[in-house]
Amino acid sequence: MTVPNYRPPEALTGTPGKVTLARGTLLYRVHGSHRAAAEFNPRPAHCLYGGGRFDGTSCDPYGYLYAGLSAAAAVCETLLRSLPFDPSGGPRLLPRRAVQGRRLSMLRLTADLCVLPLMTAQDLAAVHQDSWLVHTEAHEYPYTRDWAHWIRRHTEPWAQGLVWSSKREPGDRTVLLFGDRGPAGALRADESDAVDFDTAQGREWLDSVLQPYYVRLAP
Repeated sequence: MTVPNYRPPEALTGTPGKVTLARGTLLYRVHGSHRAAAEFNPRPAHCLYGGGRFDGTSCDPYGYLYAGLSAAAAVCETLLRSLPFDPSGGPRLLPRRAVQGRRLSMLRLTADLCVLPLMTAQDLAAVHQDSWLVHTEAHEYPYTRDWAHWIRRHTEPWAQGLVWSSKREPGDRTVLLFGDRGPAGALRADESDAVDFDTAQGREWLDSVLQPYYVRLAP
């Protein structure tokens, strides 16, 4: 994978793909319980420190919402970042603090959304990138955020988000939606289906999802 030793070009000379997330599609989101399931994160990440792969920043302050197209993808992307395997062969332990104050919610699209795919080498080449953009780790997220802002500028107004193969569950997909591009009310949450990780029932559910990844909640 290339190192981020160059800036995005002035012009977008490729032709990005377009994927429709159809009305009725289910999205799964792991989020803080203080935030409503369908609420976009309004807080810009710092341009240089912390933050997620494609967050808005003060350079491009948009609301953002990450979700998976399966519950497992949402859990893996949110909770299994940089969680190493045990050299002795034991299960990976997920600290309890990593799930405190969090829940999994289901969101249903009430409208079609047009997103830009970053799943294949051709998809990535169309925006002058390769798999580095969706596979690099957190220490290079300031660069991936800058590329996301560049992609947004050159796909306005049609790109309402991005979709790519999950880094931590490659068999599924991850979605980022831009809060300033989709129609109002495009996400409908069913709070009755939420899984609260602060409850015994929620932790039991989470352990069942984590088990195939050789992960369990720490005691």
